[in-house]
Amino acid sequence: MHRERATLGDWLDRIERAHPAEIELGLERTARVAARMGIASPAATVITVAGTNGKGSCVAVMEQLLLAAGKRVGAYTSPHLRHYNERVRLQGRAVDDAALCAAFAAVERARGETPLTYFEFGTLAALEIFRHARLDFLLLEVGLGGRLDAVNIIDADVAVISSIQIDHTDWLGKDRETIAGEKAGIFRSRSPVVCADRNPPQALYRAAGSLEAPWFGIGAQFDAWRNASGEWCWRGTDRAGLAFRREGLPPPQLLAGNVAAALQALLLCDIALDRTMLASVLPSITLAGRFQQCRLRGIDCVLDVAHNLAATEGLAARLAEQAPAGRTAVVFAAMRDKDIEAMLAVLAGYASVWFLPQLHASRAAPAADVVRRLEALAGKVSVQCCADVGVAMDHALATLQRGDRLVVCGSFHTVGPALAWLAQQDGFTGARF
Repeated sequence: MHRERATLGDWLDRIERAHPAEIELGLERTARVAARMGIASPAATVITVAGTNGKGSCVAVMEQLLLAAGKRVGAYTSPHLRHYNERVRLQGRAVDDAALCAAFAAVERARGETPLTYFEFGTLAALEIFRHARLDFLLLEVGLGGRLDAVNIIDADVAVISSIQIDHTDWLGKDRETIAGEKAGIFRSRSPVVCADRNPPQALYRAAGSLEAPWFGIGAQFDAWRNASGEWCWRGTDRAGLAFRREGLPPPQLLAGNVAAALQALLLCDIALDRTMLASVLPSITLAGRFQQCRLRGIDCVLDVAHNLAATEGLAARLAEQAPAGRTAVVFAAMRDKDIEAMLAVLAGYASVWFLPQLHASRAAPAADVVRRLEALAGKVSVQCCADVGVAMDHALATLQRGDRLVVCGSFHTVGPALAWLAQQDGFTGARF
């Protein structure tokens, strides 16, 4: 491959094959290459977000409010739904192929013999792009864990923890305390910590205390609620300990706890949270694949990247609030390292019929295996295995009629192709992401 002429697809294929392990936690490799590239100390204010669920929502809220405040903003998130470019955004827009290819080439020149995983390579490329953008703020979403994640080579001015739940146990530990200890690795000495988990593990408190990092927790230093009129209200605390309130706002579409944490983090960065700006911006912030609702042929569709038990429980709660007049079909596929039985058990009470596509990701659970788990859990069910997500969507919609509902969930690898399939259909009403 002629590196300087390679397409983005060429580069992604190359970096995916370059390391034998999909995941190999550790900072030494990434830090070594970052030092060679001179990208380890961004001039921008850095807010790093870790957590089991809700990281992307926190970043999206901060990004849009910072842009509304006139700041120059870069954001790095993962995984992507449809296009790799979604992971690296400048001023709210995904960077183009040329920028990514140039950054990948810069990483390749700098790494020498240092092996890098797919995520490490991408993180360094993103930092290379951000270095040239003269940013005011840099928003970084941790990929996995925190302490040993490639993003953690950058010191955070404010650290945000969205939630702590059981997930990725092979890498992070089997219980919330151990997992919290890994995620607390993004904390820095005397730099504020914002936590949106209402029942935070003690490991978070201990880590913040040992670093003398000021603690800002939901339900204490900040919170969000709806008043008697259904309006959204938020309160926070600034660095000096002074209380700050904004009440009577239109409710946001994203989950309240994530929005509240994002506002608290911005308050600690001295961003003026003008009520008029909040009222204008917050209700318009959405995130593809997070309880995303659309319609096709009179059938309501809900797409959610819920890919662990806690997220699936949250999805089920929202589904219960919006029960359809008719049946619910579920398109479900997940990674094999997830607690699939528990996820299926949560969804079983809502599903009239199941469509289980085979994902082609290396970590995907075989559809036939998911069928066996579902039948062991629920007995005789209406279920169909499908070759891929597009086939599952086609078959699911063919069985439904007006008043029915289609739910797509289980993985980014499930929702992304479903969104692509929907966007190509005649009569589709929704965001053409």
